[in-house]
Amino acid sequence: MGATNRDLRDVADGAVTLRAVRIPTSVESSDASDFLSSVQVRNRAYRETLGDDDEVLDAEALLSAYQPDAYVWRRLWLVVVGGEALGRVGLDVPNEEGSRSARAFVQLVPGAWSRGTGSAALRMLESLTRDAGRTLLQGWTEHPNAIGDRVRAPTGYGTLPDDHTTRFLRRRGYALQQIERRSQLVLGEDALARVTAFEAAARAHAGPDYDIVQWTLPTPPQLVDDYAWLKSRMATDVPSAGMDVDEDRWDTARVARMEAAVVGRTQQVTAARHRPSGRLCAFNELLHGPADGDRTFQEDTLVLTEHRGHRLGMLVKAVGLRAWHERAPEAPRVITWNAEENRPMLDINEALGFVGGLAIGAWQKDLSR
Repeated sequence: MGATNRDLRDVADGAVTLRAVRIPTSVESSDASDFLSSVQVRNRAYRETLGDDDEVLDAEALLSAYQPDAYVWRRLWLVVVGGEALGRVGLDVPNEEGSRSARAFVQLVPGAWSRGTGSAALRMLESLTRDAGRTLLQGWTEHPNAIGDRVRAPTGYGTLPDDHTTRFLRRRGYALQQIERRSQLVLGEDALARVTAFEAAARAHAGPDYDIVQWTLPTPPQLVDDYAWLKSRMATDVPSAGMDVDEDRWDTARVARMEAAVVGRTQQVTAARHRPSGRLCAFNELLHGPADGDRTFQEDTLVLTEHRGHRLGMLVKAVGLRAWHERAPEAPRVITWNAEENRPMLDINEALGFVGGLAIGAWQKDLSR
């Protein structure tokens, strides 16, 4: 997508100003103040909305995600009301050929709710999405559990509380497409014994045609092509319900860009290799950095469709968790996300001891209507 004249302009809508954030080269740069404010208000919004620090990240980790990227057009705004930063707004437009969608977020501290702030942000995001030639705007929202009415996903799997965020998006024409579950595992002695037992059973079931390859980033050169292929299949081989999903193209350059974004953190990749072909066919990622405290983030996990039925999902997860405990015992809490209809992966997580909590809603609006 080509840049537009509105890329870095402030947008005023009544008492709300959406101030475009210029991305600094470093958190120490003289022009980093707006970016640092966006990080502070992001973390404040998560703390006040969710009641914990599990989604809180430091400025270094977030800055890496906003460095120049050939694969996506990405912009960020600070929400300012009465001179006070009360939220942030973001828009990502993938550069995949034929893409019809853009991804956005509107994140406000609760004190900014019901003041027209979110509506002003959505008006801008929808306008920019149309300017980019895209007809679908997508977003994801976090919902703590709450007593009261629920909204069921059209997949039939999972519900969300009918809370402020749910009502806000539905009133503005966004349709709930899917619900994801955030789960957590604490790697204590009991959990490790369970992980080890499931690893042994999975190895036996997989048989001699599969073995394990494991590394921490950067990816060894001889594995980059296979790793890129596995990453590209994340877009097409996992449940996406009614969300319009672009086919992601990954190559050596994109793997290098991803690895640059996790500098200062440790990412472990555990992969299954199909011995007859010599190709990687399943993988699991675990991520942690000094500022993440006792949290580990379980990122992508995938078994290629043509290799399912051999318990490779359980194998790469169990091997990864056991090795991770030895590598990072200071980070025993493992947090992961899965679509509620992805029962094969949820069955694995539940067997390993993951416990569900937060629900995440996937929303989409057709702007062509």
